[in-house]
Amino acid sequence: MRSFRTELENPVVEEELLELGQKIAKYKSGVIPEDRFKSLRLARGIYGQRQPGVQMVRIKIPHGNLSRKKLARIADVSDRYATGNLHITTRQDIQLHFVKLEETPQLWEELARDEITIREACGNTVRNVTGSHLAGVHVNAPFDISPYAQATFEYLLRNPICQDMGRKFKISFSAAEDDDYYSYINDIGLIPRIKVVDGKEIHGFKVLIAGGLGAQPNHADLAHDFLPVDQLIPFAEGLIRAFDRFGERTKRNKARMKYLIKDVGVEGLLELAEAERKVLPFQSYPLPYKEKQVEPADNDYEIDLSDPGFRKWFSANTSRQKQPGYYTVGLKIHNGDISTDLTRKLLDVMASLDLDDIRTTIHQNFVIRYVKASQLETLYRQLSELGLTKIGPQGLGNIVTCPGTDTCNLGIASSMGLATRLTELLETEYPQLLDSQDVDIKISGCMNACGQHSISAIGFQGMTIRVNKKVAPASQILLGGRNFGNGEGRFADKVIKVPSKRSDLALRLLLDDFLENRHDQEHYTDYYLRLGQDYFYQLLKPLSDTDEFQDDWFQDWGREKDYIKAIGVGECASVVIDLTLVLIDEADERLVRARHEFDQGEYARAIYHTYTGMIHLAKSLLIHTDEKLNTQQRIIDSFDEHYGDLLDDSDFSFKELVLTQKKYEPTIEYASWYLEQAEKLKNTVVDFQKSNIDAKV
Repeated sequence: MRSFRTELENPVVEEELLELGQKIAKYKSGVIPEDRFKSLRLARGIYGQRQPGVQMVRIKIPHGNLSRKKLARIADVSDRYATGNLHITTRQDIQLHFVKLEETPQLWEELARDEITIREACGNTVRNVTGSHLAGVHVNAPFDISPYAQATFEYLLRNPICQDMGRKFKISFSAAEDDDYYSYINDIGLIPRIKVVDGKEIHGFKVLIAGGLGAQPNHADLAHDFLPVDQLIPFAEGLIRAFDRFGERTKRNKARMKYLIKDVGVEGLLELAEAERKVLPFQSYPLPYKEKQVEPADNDYEIDLSDPGFRKWFSANTSRQKQPGYYTVGLKIHNGDISTDLTRKLLDVMASLDLDDIRTTIHQNFVIRYVKASQLETLYRQLSELGLTKIGPQGLGNIVTCPGTDTCNLGIASSMGLATRLTELLETEYPQLLDSQDVDIKISGCMNACGQHSISAIGFQGMTIRVNKKVAPASQILLGGRNFGNGEGRFADKVIKVPSKRSDLALRLLLDDFLENRHDQEHYTDYYLRLGQDYFYQLLKPLSDTDEFQDDWFQDWGREKDYIKAIGVGECASVVIDLTLVLIDEADERLVRARHEFDQGEYARAIYHTYTGMIHLAKSLLIHTDEKLNTQQRIIDSFDEHYGDLLDDSDFSFKELVLTQKKYEPTIEYASWYLEQAEKLKNTVVDFQKSNIDAKV
C-alpha cells in the first residue's frame, strides 16, 4: 500500500491509515485470522455485505452536519470506490456499498482530506452522535445543540473507554421539547433545557438512558430532569465506563445497556456510573458554545403563493426558522438513496444561491437550512428540474427503511423493494395524505429494527412464512407507535403477519379504514388505541390466509426469483473472540496504545487502555475454566480464585491491582506505575501459557 504520510496533515489519521493497510495485507496473507480482523475493520466503519468479497463503508456524519465541500468529497469517493450512490441512514450516516476491502484505506484517506471519518461507524463502540436537523433553527429551540453534539462526538472519537464494549452505544440530541430525535430509544437521549440561576441562564439537558429498539424495544428511563452542560461529558463517560465494565459480553442479544438496567435498576445503574465518575481527571467539563451568525434577512418579504405547485411544496416541505426571514427546506430522498450525479446537481443549485448548510436527517433525507424567503421560489424551480420537490419529507409519503436483503447480512425481506411499492401506492391513491403528520410508515428487513418500525404508526418487519413446504417472504404488521414529545413515546403493537406481496393490500385497508372512521384531526395512534388491537387483527386477518397462495408471492418485492432464506452472520456489533493467543495479542495491542498515550501526556487514556489490556490477559487464562465471563467485572472477580497464586510475589491481588484506578487520580506517577504493573502481569501470563503449552507438547 502507498504511503499516506505526505497526503494528510493529521498524524493520527495517517497512522490509522497505515495500520489499516498493513492489517489488510496480513489478513489477506492469512497472518491475522478472520474473527480478529473483523473486529478491527468494524471499528473503521467497514462492514461485510451480504454479497461475498465486497464491503459496505459507513461514513460518520456527526449530527448530520455537512457543507457543500464535504458532500462533494463523499460523492467523489463513491464514484471512485463504490457505485455512484449515497445511502442516508436512520442515524444520519452515509453508506457506500460494494467497496473492495483493499481500497478502503485509500477511500478513507480521501475522505480525511476534508476531515470526514469512518472511524467507529460500526462495531462495539459509540456510534454516530445524532442531532436534530432543526438544531438552532427550531422555533422552540432553547439553544443550538449543534456545538454540544459536535463536542461530544469529538470527545468520544478514539476514546479508549469505548473501543471494546460488549455492543454498540447510541447518543441523540433533540432540538426542543418535542423530542424530534427520539431520546427514548437511545442509550443516552438529550433534550435541551434552560435553567435560570441567580438571574443567569444555564444550558442543560433532560437526560434519558438505556432506551433501545431491536426484538425487545425498551423505553428509556429518566436519569436527570436537568443536567448542566458542563456535567454532560462526565456523566456520559461514567455511564459508558459502567456499561463497559458491567455490560454483557457473551450473549450478543443481551449485550445492550437496556438489559443491564433491567438487571440493576435505574438507581443501580446511576450508582455504578457515579462510581466510575470519581476516577475522572475532571468533575466538570465546560463545552464551547457559539451560535451561528447570519446576515439579516427581509422578514417582511411577501412570498407569492399563487402557483398551486409552489404553494403545496411551500406548505409541506418548508418550515420557518427562529431566525427572521429564513426557512428550512426538506428534500425527500426515496429510500435514502441519491446518485452522485444528482447530488452534484443539487450542490450546484445550492452554490448558485450561496447556500452552504445541508444536513442529513434520521428520516433519510436532506435538509437545506438558512434559505431566505426571497430565495424560496427560485430554489423551488431549480429543485423541480431535478425531481427533488416531492411532497412530505417528514410526512406519510416519506417511508423510512433499512437496506434489508439488498446488502445486509441479517436481512430477511426486501424492505427497500416493499418501500418502493408502498410509495407508489401512496403517490397514486393517497396524494392528499403525503404530507400528513398524523400517520407514518417505517420498514425493517428483520427484527433488529434499523428501519425503526416499532416506533411508527404503521410498521412492517421482514419475516418468513412456510407454504406448501416452501418459504416465502412475509411482513409482520405493527400499529400504534408514536413520539409524544418530552422523552415520552409508545412502541407499536404486533398485530398480524401477512405474505409480503399482500403488504400493499394491508396498507390500503388500513388507510381506507382510517379515512372513513377517524375523528376530526385524530392521529393514527389515537385512532388505533380507540378501536383496539383486535379490531385491526380482524380487519387484516383475511390477508393472512395462504390457502390460495399465488406463485409470484414466493418472490419478494423487486425480485424475479423465488425467495431463498439466506441470513448471514450479522456484524452490527462484533463478537468477543475467545481464543487464548488472540486475547494475548489484544492485550499487547492495548498496552502499546497505553504507552503511546502516556508519551503524549494523555494519562487518563493511558490508564484505561492499560486496564482493558489486563482484562484481556485475565480472560486468556479464564477461558479454560467453567466461569461465566460475560462481563468485565466477572472476569475481575474470578481471576484470583483460579490464578491468584500467579501474583503471590505482588503486594496486590488481581482485583486490587486492576481497580486501583478507581482510587487514584490519573497522574503521571500513577499512570507510569499502573502500566509497569500491567507489563509484569503480561510477562507472567505469557510465561504461564507457554509453560502449559510446552507441557502438553
